[in-house]
Amino acid sequence: MATDIRVPTLGESVTEATIGKWFKKPGDAVKADEPIVELETDKVTLEVNAPASGVLSEIVAKNGETVGVGALLGSIGAGAGAAAAPAVASPAPAAAPAAKPLTAGAPNAPSVNRIAAETGVDPAGVAGTGKAGRVTKGDMLAAVATAASAPAAPAAPAAARAPSAPDDASREERVRMTKLRQTIARRLKDAQNTAAMLTTFNEVDMTEVMALRSKYKDIFEKKHGTKLGFMGFFVKACVQALKELPAVNAEIDGQDLVYKNYYHVGIAVGTDKGLVVPVVRDADRLSIAGVEKTIADFGKRARDGQLKIDEMQGGTFTITNGGIYGSLMSTPILNAPQSGILGMHKIQERPMVVGGKIEIRPMMYLALSYDHRIVDGKEAVTFLVRVKEELEDPARLVLDL
Repeated sequence: MATDIRVPTLGESVTEATIGKWFKKPGDAVKADEPIVELETDKVTLEVNAPASGVLSEIVAKNGETVGVGALLGSIGAGAGAAAAPAVASPAPAAAPAAKPLTAGAPNAPSVNRIAAETGVDPAGVAGTGKAGRVTKGDMLAAVATAASAPAAPAAPAAARAPSAPDDASREERVRMTKLRQTIARRLKDAQNTAAMLTTFNEVDMTEVMALRSKYKDIFEKKHGTKLGFMGFFVKACVQALKELPAVNAEIDGQDLVYKNYYHVGIAVGTDKGLVVPVVRDADRLSIAGVEKTIADFGKRARDGQLKIDEMQGGTFTITNGGIYGSLMSTPILNAPQSGILGMHKIQERPMVVGGKIEIRPMMYLALSYDHRIVDGKEAVTFLVRVKEELEDPARLVLDL
């Protein structure tokens, strides 16, 4: 008897995924709980394990196809080498799926409600293409695009990319964007289009933090089992500043401002598949060692593609460190719907005037991008000044000052 391979529950607000790649081909033997196919969602890449041992007898959803939660991916037959049934691809729809009657009283997905709140498009007026006629996130985005273009005169089709010269075309490679990369692109552009984004700068003298780190890094690693980096200091400094400037830890929800009396700090992590932002929850309750352990774990699992979806949700503020790549200064883009993101940069020795004398100091530029709809310029500048003060006198972090 064949065992179905289906798309598992993907997490809050995630309703579909794209087939990244199959690790097996029809006819291959598989073991129970062995990774068999990789799925890409708009938040994370995850592996689906084989539900039983046997032979992969059929692949229904091929690489690149989009599938919903519970959709059939393939099947596993009995045996350990039997001839496989030919792979059957899902037939491509000839036209957009027809809307089905929506089950009475069925709630909308959180992603649908969020888009509705942000754009004013009523889901009740959108034809749903999901299961039982439910309105999906894709339906809402299509409706938003239609509504945005409706008042204008019919637009000419988007200009096709100009063809490359024959000699150049032979040296080009066209690769389809992953689901994660498409989402990164869309979210960043949405943040620019929605928020009144502005960036303010300051610089911090890293002398004291570097001296503290140099003095205690060996003892710290021996006791806590993790390295003492700079991120722990920055997270704690930002939490102190967020407590004083709550607007930077808030978000807009329709006509309301939502102030978060908790501090879930997202840490941007670069991977070979794109940028992900795992969240250090309740960072105010963690020690510097606790923050460093959490970030080290996130970093390793992010690079291995092992982060869970719920570990990248619910952040109230974000920190991104372009300095690890050599960036001297940048203007980071908000991680919507948050109202603030701190950009760290490369530490560079520069001549500074200290007590009337020129000294060489390790300096870092800091950048705070913020939503000017929520955060006033005075609050943004004060936030960076507070972070600067905490880092230039790190004893303040220990004493909670």
